[in-house]
Amino acid sequence: MYDVELNKSLKQGNPDAYSSLFKELQPRMSGYCRLFIKEKDLIEDIIQDCFTHLWDKKENINIHKSIESYLFVILKNKCFKILKEKQLLLDNVNVEEIPVNELQYLYQLDFTDKKERSIEENLITSLKEAIEELPPKRKEVFIKSKIEGKKQKDIAEELNISIKAVEKHISQAKEQLRSKLEKEYAMLSIVIAILLQ
Repeated sequence: MYDVELNKSLKQGNPDAYSSLFKELQPRMSGYCRLFIKEKDLIEDIIQDCFTHLWDKKENINIHKSIESYLFVILKNKCFKILKEKQLLLDNVNVEEIPVNELQYLYQLDFTDKKERSIEENLITSLKEAIEELPPKRKEVFIKSKIEGKKQKDIAEELNISIKAVEKHISQAKEQLRSKLEKEYAMLSIVIAILLQ
């Protein structure tokens, strides 16, 4: 939820308010950036740019709206812009496989301000719902692999199935999730591909 007093302080240009907000949001913003960008220095620059933008536009702050949601929209736009620039430069985005813990982070992410849901928040909700719709065994294998971060060999032993069966379940789950999500978020096909690598 938004904090009217904090927003007032931000609007008035109170340095302590900006420092407090940065300390609170920087870890989550950094985690979000890592879903798309691997360069640590670039991530720090992007987050700094977000807060610089907020400072430059402080007179426009609506004290009755979530600053957190506003910053994450700015952050998303900056990340997507960089992805698009990479695509233009390479003509084919070749994104490194994101570590399992980053998908865990995305899956577990839960914003509190439900009235101002941004597109990535809706994507997260749709991802969770799509996972719940997977056939039971496929869902169980996918969650153990991509959400819990277990190795395929360990999953096979735990469920008493072959490693090839584990691989098949994961592949089918990815395809089912990709198909469902791309129908709802056609413009985010690059992001969906990254999430389901």
